[in-house]
Amino acid sequence: MKDIVQTAGAPAAIGTYSQAVRVGNMLYLSGQIGLKPDTMEMLSGVGEQTHQVFCNLQAVLAAAGGSLNDIVKLTIYLTDLSHFAKVNEIMSLYFEAPYPARAAVGVAALPRGALVEADGIALLS
Repeated sequence: MKDIVQTAGAPAAIGTYSQAVRVGNMLYLSGQIGLKPDTMEMLSGVGEQTHQVFCNLQAVLAAAGGSLNDIVKLTIYLTDLSHFAKVNEIMSLYFEAPYPARAAVGVAALPRGALVEADGIALLS
């Protein structure tokens, strides 16, 4: 049985998907970009967008009863891999060891002209 997780604390889905789907104690998080949930406006710059991505993921996790530290697998998508070090630096502000498994993927483009997107899988209590 799957349960849909939805919160106003993260941007509304801009397509045919849910913010997250819970199956048992596994939570599958859809990709989040640097949109402010209240205005649906994209922040500027990779730093601001990355902070917002993690805030958005955090809001969805909180709605499911979890936190960023429950993420076991994180995938980060970047339109410019030269931003990897900055994203990694910002990520260290949101996660504590032991860190999740992670991949960083260079992509040609992201929705709404985003510079960074992240999705993940969390194991909830």
